Amino acid sequence: MTNLNGLLYQDAAIITIDGVGEWCTASIGHGKGNDITILKELNFPHSVGLLYSAFTYFLGFMVNSGEYKLMGLAPYGNPDAEETTRFIEIIKDKLVDIKQDGSVWLDQAYYNYATGLRMVKDDKWAALFGFPRRNDEADIEQHHCNLALAIQQVTEEIVLKMAKEAKRLTGSDNLCMAGGVALNCVANGKLVKAGIFKNVYIQPAAGDAGGALGAALAASLMYFEEERIIDDKSDQMQGSYLGPEYSSKEIELMNGKVKAVVTKHDDFDDVTKLIASKLADSNAVGWFQGRMEFGPRALGNRSIIGDARNPEMQKKLNLKIKYREGFRPFAPSVLAEDSHEYFDLESDSPYMLLVAPVKASRRKELPSNFNDLGLWERLYIERSDIQSVTHLDFSARVQSVHKETNERYWKLINEFKAQTGYALVVNTSFNVRGEPIVCTPYDAYRCFMSTEMDYLVINDYVYCKKEQPDWENREKWMVKFKTD
Repeated sequence: MTNLNGLLYQDAAIITIDGVGEWCTASIGHGKGNDITILKELNFPHSVGLLYSAFTYFLGFMVNSGEYKLMGLAPYGNPDAEETTRFIEIIKDKLVDIKQDGSVWLDQAYYNYATGLRMVKDDKWAALFGFPRRNDEADIEQHHCNLALAIQQVTEEIVLKMAKEAKRLTGSDNLCMAGGVALNCVANGKLVKAGIFKNVYIQPAAGDAGGALGAALAASLMYFEEERIIDDKSDQMQGSYLGPEYSSKEIELMNGKVKAVVTKHDDFDDVTKLIASKLADSNAVGWFQGRMEFGPRALGNRSIIGDARNPEMQKKLNLKIKYREGFRPFAPSVLAEDSHEYFDLESDSPYMLLVAPVKASRRKELPSNFNDLGLWERLYIERSDIQSVTHLDFSARVQSVHKETNERYWKLINEFKAQTGYALVVNTSFNVRGEPIVCTPYDAYRCFMSTEMDYLVINDYVYCKKEQPDWENREKWMVKFKTD
């Protein structure tokens, strides 16, 4: 299973996989009690993270921020295509030598990140793959999708080999993972399914931000030798809801500043009943509650949510609210106790760090020529009864919602289940393309007004877009969003 509580382990294998730290780019360690022993390290310029970032660059996305777009594009690749197989062979023959222990050697004749200003040598890569580097605004074609799938599968192979080596070296039943590559939830899902370890824990802020948490724990447990507090009853990360929260007074001051038309509910059950019904009527809702999430995933406190059953919801959220590429997938937030009804996932996934198959019983039959269709044609063919969270390969990036760590979000989804029979909603981060996730109530209202979101909920306060002053003038709020 995937354990909620990493501090529960007294003994664990540790894998870090990143772009680069100081010189180390990946490591295998063994944690016992308060001590960590490093067993193997991979050093710059050889790096799994930089390998993945090189393909991020070549496929037209921004390095160090667009890797999740590359991962989201991979399901559009055709796994049965000769081109995909050929791309994998080229990668493993020319660009990366994968050792049995998961370490890699990158042929620097094809890369430019160590001595130049770009990730790769564009002309050499174009000659390898048969097409030039994609411009960030250019159309995405099938060969781009197939190459994304190829590097995703190569990355999964590396992660699994590294995990097997960590198991061999430590003999532990438990694995803890960190580093930017540990945010590759497709590879994580394959790792959990492989059953190499009984328990896998992935820190929700596994990228650079998590270094703050690691430094604090290292100082406490290793330097000051403080006793570890073992609690197998609750999630010591508190669901990753560790950021700032805002009082009713602060929300009301914001309401006055923007002259918002708002209804405050004294009973939160009234909020859930109202919003569940609005979701069922195909409305998109900004959902802002309590403490902000720590890490890159919106987990139900700074989220935009919708009805996963609605086949138009993915298109609406991408094009009318997020203002981003239409292929980008969305995650389901599902009641933890009902997750098995929708996904082939035996473990919890509270931090949206695992991709799992959608249950076969929920899938719809695809046309026989499905893989021969264009990207956009395939995207809008109905694949399941939870269409807006089902990737083209019948997978989904799952967030299991637990009442113990986020009671309000759990209550909303539970009410949606009572009204519709479905125990899940679409969840995406509360922001627009190119902007950070909203933090304050003012951030939330400003984002709400600059998009085609229908409703906004901030704690117990509910806002309807069409009741707001000058609600049709989104351009005014877009300018404010860029300048405030």
